[in-house]
Amino acid sequence: MGRRSVAVLATAFALLQVTSAGSWLREFTTDGTVRTGNDASGQRVMMLNLDRSSGPAGFNSKEQFLYGEFSIEMKLIPGNSAGTVSCFYLSSGTDDWRDEIDMEFMGNSTGQPVVLNTNVWANGDGKKEHQFDLWFDPSADYHTYTIIWNPTNILFKVDNVFIRSFKRYADLAYPSSKPMTLHATLWDGSYWATEKGKVPIDWNSAPFVVSYRSFYANACVAGGACHAGRDGWMSRRLDAAEWGTVRWAERNYMRYNYCTDAWRFPNGLPAECSRN
Repeated sequence: MGRRSVAVLATAFALLQVTSAGSWLREFTTDGTVRTGNDASGQRVMMLNLDRSSGPAGFNSKEQFLYGEFSIEMKLIPGNSAGTVSCFYLSSGTDDWRDEIDMEFMGNSTGQPVVLNTNVWANGDGKKEHQFDLWFDPSADYHTYTIIWNPTNILFKVDNVFIRSFKRYADLAYPSSKPMTLHATLWDGSYWATEKGKVPIDWNSAPFVVSYRSFYANACVAGGACHAGRDGWMSRRLDAAEWGTVRWAERNYMRYNYCTDAWRFPNGLPAECSRN
């Protein structure tokens, strides 16, 4: 997409900035068992609860976005969280042609690392996973998870460490035209989440609780003018030092890279794999 096309799309959007520790809860609707409260420091917290009877829980943005920077602090499930999936993601819908940008935390058996699955869907084409073992205990304290989405690339960051850049290529599908809603969810992923479904949820450990706080958004939303390039996220790319943290994460903590999974792609790896 050229600069003129970006500008034309952006004229249908307004800039949203949400930074207040207390006001961010008003930006979302909720599903399932969701509680709000204050943590020990007085910050407002949204808590998603999952048990056998309650079903999945989540909150969903009232606005839709086309490009932006989004971050939230999460404190994941302590102890045995095998089979659960806790998410922070953007999605244009549930149809077969959706766009989606995912950060999914796949529960673990006690003592095993939590796996962060990052993925990108464009026009219904997914299978772009990079998975990482987290190098800290994500249930012991809050950590910040960030998605930056612009016309050039999609960046994933954990605390202050960039772990992935998904680049755009002119001849390949990329999320660029479908406004997306922001979601946070907690659900039973026993068929998939832990050791490829070998370890299901132990409901005796329920209820499972994931806490979210300090949501931040600087993004274009439906409703007015949003000038391309007015904020750093619109043109954000990784510098040499930040590429260094990506390589560090890949060397030390990467569990799965779709670009090395020839069994999954018997007709050849996706085209971007030879270009990154």
